[in-house]
Amino acid sequence: MRTTAYGSWPSPIDAALAAAHDGHPDWVGFVGDETWWTEPRPGEGGRRTLVRRAADGAEESVLPAPWNVRSRVIEYGGRPWAGTMGDDGRPLVVFTHFADQRLYRYEPGGEPSPLTPLSAVGGGLRWAEPLLRPERGEVWCVLEEFTGEGPGEVRRVPAAVPLDGSAATDRAAVRELTDARHRFVTGPRLSPDGRSVVWLAWDHPRMPWDGTELVRAEVADDGTLHGVRTVAGGPREAIAQADWSADGRLLYASDRTGWWNLYRDGTPLCPREEEFGGPLWTLGQNWFAPLDSGLVAVVHGRGSTRLGILDPDSGEVVDAAGPWTEFAPTLAALGEKVVAVGASPRSAHEVVELDAVTGRARVVGAPHQDPVDPAYYPEPQIRTFTGPAGREVHAHIYPPHHPGCVAPGGELPPYVIWAHGGPTSRAPLVLDLAIAYFTSRGIGVAEVDYGGSTGHGRAYRERLREQWGVVDVEDCAAVALALADEGTADRDRLAIRGGSAGGWTAAASLTTTDVYACGTIAYPVLDLTSWGSGETHDFESRYLESLIGPLDQVPARYAERSPSEHADRLTAPFLLLQGLDDVICPPAQCARFLARVRGRGVPHAYLAFEGEGHGFRRADTMVRALEAELSLYAQVFGLRVPGIPELELIT
Repeated sequence: MRTTAYGSWPSPIDAALAAAHDGHPDWVGFVGDETWWTEPRPGEGGRRTLVRRAADGAEESVLPAPWNVRSRVIEYGGRPWAGTMGDDGRPLVVFTHFADQRLYRYEPGGEPSPLTPLSAVGGGLRWAEPLLRPERGEVWCVLEEFTGEGPGEVRRVPAAVPLDGSAATDRAAVRELTDARHRFVTGPRLSPDGRSVVWLAWDHPRMPWDGTELVRAEVADDGTLHGVRTVAGGPREAIAQADWSADGRLLYASDRTGWWNLYRDGTPLCPREEEFGGPLWTLGQNWFAPLDSGLVAVVHGRGSTRLGILDPDSGEVVDAAGPWTEFAPTLAALGEKVVAVGASPRSAHEVVELDAVTGRARVVGAPHQDPVDPAYYPEPQIRTFTGPAGREVHAHIYPPHHPGCVAPGGELPPYVIWAHGGPTSRAPLVLDLAIAYFTSRGIGVAEVDYGGSTGHGRAYRERLREQWGVVDVEDCAAVALALADEGTADRDRLAIRGGSAGGWTAAASLTTTDVYACGTIAYPVLDLTSWGSGETHDFESRYLESLIGPLDQVPARYAERSPSEHADRLTAPFLLLQGLDDVICPPAQCARFLARVRGRGVPHAYLAFEGEGHGFRRADTMVRALEAELSLYAQVFGLRVPGIPELELIT
């Protein structure tokens, strides 16, 4: 073992390696008996491709660059593709292309052809959650249509698009299944007999984890819908997903008890204080999938998630055996076969197949391959800390870890507190090479599921109601100071970092506490008043009413909580990262903040990236951002990190 200072350990995990392994497979599905999914390509401009697994196990990228299978509905997107086997025995696929947001039809061996028209109005026409209905010559999906230039001039409806291409230049050929009675809708789920359909809906100012309605309609022989009505849900009941059992009974995940549990025709199937659902950030997420036998595949857990098979009659769940400790909310079922996406602290996300009859689980796609010796991977600890007023704060602690290096006796390591985005989200317990990038060099990481996070019941996530900028800041500080007090971290070498809502928490922490020596703030919210009065997109435009309070009632609170209003309190060096194409947290937020910081003697750097939106997807961007972040810590903490470009800090 080599004795050398924390932060100076040599590591084979460089920023390029971490960037190459960013993102994971998603949106699994079946086309015939083949498993298909989407997969990121950071080295190809950050696009997502469609991948199929042939019968012999070989993987094939179905669509070459520049095709990018990704929807922009509600900006965060939704399920962007669907497929079936055509009458000629060849796959028939429809997908949304990110560049123009048109829906395309594709049959392997040919070229994609557009099914929907372009619109020059505002954000145009966008599509998500396609449901193929070849017997009707249609694909049913969510239509998002901008009616003006403003981000709030938009309508959303379930719609039917002809598969023959007749709507490619004719908006009138798109058949709307209902009127735009709700601001937000998910894609239609058709009953096995084709006579009924359900979807979820909600309206401002609610977010989908506050309350949604489960809407049902009957389908006439001509494909029109009748008897549209709400059958469950409401302002204080969030239904996360709905579907049908093989015998035509209605299944849905509701948090009416304070936990997202599964119901069949209104009857609870497995009442537990754990989650069988989650926050609907993208349309089409699946936490359960009905099987032909009547069993139900479920992604469930408290904190981290597992894949299991639920017997609705007994209420018992049998979990899949395997190394995976976290499953993403994407599931598909064919007969008694289930495909999902699982990961663990020792393996990246993989496509996993579970046979519900035999119980056998195996990797069938995107298999994890160690890019370096796994001895360099971090070894996380699942911990619960005590926050203000004795409240519990959940966190994952990643101590510095290296197979060949130790620090000198008596030295304590620097630690970086990671605040996740959302804020109604959580930190998954999975292998993340961006974390390993720091821990393998001797810098600890603590991911905090602060109050407001999901995975721990409705009461835990509602701790942030009107308390954003208070509870999240306090909980992150409680973890940081506890690590220092117990002798795990160096009190003088604590940092905080976060992106999106986590960027807000990082900025708020730097302007309201003296806990941190520096921080990294990525694509953040910084000015609540402007963000909450038209500067962001429609989906989150009323989010602050629950996180802060109604602007017209508590305007002073918006100013009081905004980091941009307290730039004069900022003394710690910081790195600010921003995508110039971000419409969720636009660059104007950063510009106003920087204008108030400049000339105050606070060392800082601002890196803005052309072609990047909300969250970085391009490999070169991620490399630059990671190396800049490490350089910030090196300069502030006095670390020696050879081979990393020095970040220029200005005052």
